[in-house]
Amino acid sequence: MIRIKTAAITFCLLGALPLAVSAQSAEFGPREGDREFSLSGTGSNDRDFNSGSFGVTGDLGWYLRNDVVAGIRQSVNFADIEGEGVTDDFWNGSTRGYLDYQFLNDRARPFVGGSLGGIYGDGVKDSAFAGLETGLKYYVQTKTYFLARAEYQFLFSDTDDATDAFQDDGIWAYTVGLGYNF
Repeated sequence: MIRIKTAAITFCLLGALPLAVSAQSAEFGPREGDREFSLSGTGSNDRDFNSGSFGVTGDLGWYLRNDVVAGIRQSVNFADIEGEGVTDDFWNGSTRGYLDYQFLNDRARPFVGGSLGGIYGDGVKDSAFAGLETGLKYYVQTKTYFLARAEYQFLFSDTDDATDAFQDDGIWAYTVGLGYNF
């Protein structure tokens, strides 16, 4: 009789195991309509790597689809500028909108996208820019991820400058941080 009770309890527990496993969501990442927030350390340099800056970047995005996110990004940077007659360090910032497409539907989600915005502050020429970006989000929890991103931003002051910006006036910006979907 004890064996029958032990067997019945064992079968009940084993039968409930798939239900317990299915109750724990193994799906990582956002769904359409979700938002995201990330806080990152950021750095940038000119195309010849002579001058650079470091700072903090915050992103706030909205998922238009499971794999497409649009948002706004704000950076605040401390800059060390090399140049003739430059003897001080400067603070600058940039604000931009972005649109990214994420590949895959797993923990690791590479992405590509673009941004459009402006850079302003001490020691920089206030300019508009358009940029291309690529990166990777790796989900360590169902809604929390590590972020690595690299951007190339083409600087221009007006539409006439935009045609030459690709070859002449660009900067690299790179970011590493943490984000959360909600």
